[in-house]
Amino acid sequence: MKIIVPMAGRGSRLRPHSLTVPKPLIPVAGQPIVHRLVKDIVKVLNQPIDEIAFVLGDPAWFGDDVVTSLKELATSLGAKASIYRQDQPLGTGHAIMCAKESLSGPAVIAYADTLIRANFKLDPAADAVIWVKQVDKPEAFGVVKLNDNNEIVELVEKPKDFVSDLAVIGIYYFKDVSVLRQELQHVLDNNIVNGGEYQINDGIKGMMAKGNVFKTGQVDEWMDCGNKAVTVETNSRMLGFLKSDGEEQMIASSVKKNNATIIEPCFIGEHVVLNNATIGPNVSIGNHCIIENSSIKNSLIQTNTTIKNADLEDAMIGNHVNYDGNFKTVSIGDYSVLE
Repeated sequence: MKIIVPMAGRGSRLRPHSLTVPKPLIPVAGQPIVHRLVKDIVKVLNQPIDEIAFVLGDPAWFGDDVVTSLKELATSLGAKASIYRQDQPLGTGHAIMCAKESLSGPAVIAYADTLIRANFKLDPAADAVIWVKQVDKPEAFGVVKLNDNNEIVELVEKPKDFVSDLAVIGIYYFKDVSVLRQELQHVLDNNIVNGGEYQINDGIKGMMAKGNVFKTGQVDEWMDCGNKAVTVETNSRMLGFLKSDGEEQMIASSVKKNNATIIEPCFIGEHVVLNNATIGPNVSIGNHCIIENSSIKNSLIQTNTTIKNADLEDAMIGNHVNYDGNFKTVSIGDYSVLE
C-alpha cells in the first residue's frame, strides 16, 4: 500500500501563520498537520505501508528541512519516502500526476489540510473508495450521489438541490491507482480543466464512465485546518481526542511551573516556563515558550514565544513572538513583537 500526499499549496487562507511555515507543517496538538494526517490514515488502513509520496511546491518554500521532516515521518512508519515537486499550481489532478512514477498498485491519496478520526474497513469489492463525512449543510460542499447499491455514481459540487449529505473530505483509496493515472493523463492531454485547473474529479469521472465501482468510507470526525479559526478549533478537538485515547507525554517533564495551573487537555512542549499562569483547557504550546501573568484557553501557540500579561481565548500565535497586551482573541504570525 502507498500513500500519496499532495501538499504544494501555500496555505494563503491561514496567513500570517503560513507565511514562514508551509501549512501542512504547522503543528496541531503538538504535531505537524501532515504528520497527524498520515499517521491517522495508517491506523485506519491497518496494513503495511511501502511508500509515502509527498508532492511539494517550490524548493525555496518547501526546503531541505521540510524534506528531512517528511523522510523521517515515512521511516518511522516503515515506509520509503518519495519527494516530488509541483512547480505550478495547476490543480489537484495535476498535483497527483507530478507523482506519476509512484502511481501504481493500491494507494490512498490524501490532501494535507484536514485531520480525521475513523474506524472502518476498506470494501474489497470496490475499485475505489471516497472517504466522506455526513454534514448538516451539504450545499456548501462537494458531495457524492449514490445508487441503490450504495455505489457512488456522481460527484456534485455544492449542489443547489439536495443530492446527499455525504461530503467528500479529500481522501481517496484506489485498488490500482494506475487506473486513475491513465484517466488523469487523458485529462492533461486533452486540456480538460475546471476552474482553470486540472481536477482529480475529472479523472474519477473517467473511471466511473468505464465501470469502476466506487464506494464510500465514512469517517467519524473531519477537522479542517484551512484558516485560523478552524485550526484553533481543530487543535481543541484533537486535544480532547488524544486525552480520551490516553495519549502519554502531552505535557513535557521539562515544563517549569511557578504558581501555574494547567487545566487539561493541553499539549505543552519541552522547556516551557509558566509563571503566574493558568493554561487550558484546549491549549497547545510549543517548545521553549515563556508564559507570564497570563490566562490562556482554547488557543494554539507555536515555539520560542514569550507571552506576558495576556488573557487569551481562541488565539493562534506563531514562532518567535513577543506579546505583551490585553487583546483576547488574536492571530499573530512569526517573528512579531507586540508590547
